[in-house]
Amino acid sequence: MNEVSNVIDVTDETSGKQFQPAQHRLWRDTFGRLVFTDEHGESHEGIVPAQPFPIEAPGENVSLLDSEGHELAFVANISELDADSRKLLMEEIAQRDFIPVIDRLISVSTFATPSTWQVRTDRGLTSFVLKGEEDIRRLRGTGLLITDSHGVTYRIEDMRVMDRHTRRLLDRFL
Repeated sequence: MNEVSNVIDVTDETSGKQFQPAQHRLWRDTFGRLVFTDEHGESHEGIVPAQPFPIEAPGENVSLLDSEGHELAFVANISELDADSRKLLMEEIAQRDFIPVIDRLISVSTFATPSTWQVRTDRGLTSFVLKGEEDIRRLRGTGLLITDSHGVTYRIEDMRVMDRHTRRLLDRFL
């Protein structure tokens, strides 16, 4: 069992008070479900971590929700957790938030939309159809989110570090 130390703030649903219990347990049961044991020793199975801003603030402000969507615990920053708990939460979050990172644009079929993009991501080579320029969103700094015609979201972390060919192709759409 992985012990989650007192870095988790828990809200008592009956009183609405915030307090930091001395011990909590966060672990997987034999079915692979995430289980959270609260300060009263009650185990909650099927815990789902929810992160409101996974792109802008990864690893911050993670809520541990029960199977009905009620918040049982709040983790201000995953980096404050012990290594095992941090790994467990990061695995769960990664399963829920699948966002491939584009590291190179290989080709674009046309500079008008819809267009087919051939890209290399951290998950391998792929292609997708960009329906319209409105499907490219700028992030804080020089990052981009690109949503394809099937609703899959891709991320470019920093346009400035992309190769020249990729930057030229992107400039046509921005």
